[in-house]
Amino acid sequence: MTAGNNGADTPENDDPFAHLYRSEGGEGGSGTSSVGAARQPGVPRTSYNQVRTVGQRQYGNQPAQPPYGRQNAHYAAPETLPGGSAGGTRPVPQAPEPRKGRNGLLIGAVAVVAVVCIGIGAAMLTNSDSSKNDAGADPGPTAADSVQPSDQPSSKPPAAKLPKDDAGTLRLDGGATTAKDIPGARTASGSYVTNLNNQGASATWTLDVAAAGKYKLWVGYGVPGKDANLTLNINGQALSRPINLKNFAGAPEGAWDKGWTKSWSYIQLNKGTNTIKLSCENGNQCEVNLDQVWLAQP
Repeated sequence: MTAGNNGADTPENDDPFAHLYRSEGGEGGSGTSSVGAARQPGVPRTSYNQVRTVGQRQYGNQPAQPPYGRQNAHYAAPETLPGGSAGGTRPVPQAPEPRKGRNGLLIGAVAVVAVVCIGIGAAMLTNSDSSKNDAGADPGPTAADSVQPSDQPSSKPPAAKLPKDDAGTLRLDGGATTAKDIPGARTASGSYVTNLNNQGASATWTLDVAAAGKYKLWVGYGVPGKDANLTLNINGQALSRPINLKNFAGAPEGAWDKGWTKSWSYIQLNKGTNTIKLSCENGNQCEVNLDQVWLAQP
C-alpha cells in the first residue's frame, strides 16, 4: 500500500502525533516546514521537526528553559532570598505559651506542698535530736542553772511555823492529869492527859500566831473503841459545836492501846496570843485521852 492510496489525507490521520511535529513557522497549522517546501498530498513525509526535550520548547518571548537535570540560571535557593534561612533548614515551629493564670496556681500549690514537707522534715529532725538528749546525752546548762542567787528578799515572806505541843505540857484543871500507862501515845515521853471523864476537867493551850484568821486545830487522842467529844473554848468563848473525837482507828471496845488516832476542827484566832481550852462539859462524852495538839493552815 502506498501513501497515495492508503486513504490518509492529513498528517493527523496518518500519524496521531503528527501535530507535535508542526513547524513553529507554519501558518494556521498548515503543516508546512520552516526549512522545506510544502508537503504534497499522497507523498510520504520525509522530514519532521526536531524532537525537543520536554520543557525546552519556547512559547512567545519566554527565555529558554535549561535541559532537565541542569540548574536554571534564574533559580535561587530559598536561603539566598531576603528573609531566607542561612542554614538552609526550616525554622522549628515554637509551641504556644501556656496560660499564665493556671500555671501560676499550679506553681503556688507546688510551693505550698514543698514548704509543708520541709517543715515536717525539720520537726522530725528536731524531735529526733530531743530524743537523743533524753536518752542520756548531756543537755548542757539550763536556764535554772544560770540564775544567780539574789540577795533581795522575797516579796512573800515564808509561812511561819505553826505551833505544836504535847498535851502533857498544857495547863490541866478539874482533875485532869497525865499518865503513861497505855502504850501507843505519840509524844516523845509516851505521856498523855487522862481523867477527863469528869465534868469541868480541862486542858488549856496558850499559843501565839503571826496573823489573825482561820486555822485547823488538830488533836491527837485515844478512845476505848467508842466515840467521844469535848467542848472547844477559844479565847474565853465556848463554841456551839464540840470537837468530834470518834473511834476512827476502829479499835474494839475497851482496847485503849489500839484507839490512838487524830481529828480536827476549824477555829478563828487573833493575831498574837490566843487560848484554846478542851473541856468536859454537860452533854459531852469525855472518855478520852489526849496526847498532842497542833495548828495547820485551813
